[in-house]
Amino acid sequence: MQKGNSANLISVDYEIFGRVQGVFFRKYTQAEGKKLGLVGWVQNTGAGTVQGQIQGPRSKVIEMQEWLKSTGSPKSHITKAEFKNENRVDSLEHSSFKIVK
Repeated sequence: MQKGNSANLISVDYEIFGRVQGVFFRKYTQAEGKKLGLVGWVQNTGAGTVQGQIQGPRSKVIEMQEWLKSTGSPKSHITKAEFKNENRVDSLEHSSFKIVK
């Protein structure tokens, strides 16, 4: 990533509600994040949701947010997507997009 782009780097936390566990949601989220050149993580919660963090250029993070809200994995059914703690970051805090067990 070029240094000149650091002003456009953002970090966002997310939580996705609906039928998002047991439908390969984390695997598809990781693949989509990597495809968009983003870093972060994704994990299942005990409450039946999926949560995580995405970091990267603002335009790509927005694309990922749209994907998380409306697409997901083929067998998922998303009822709600919450995004919070959006912050500008000077550098990426993750080296890749990981699935956290």
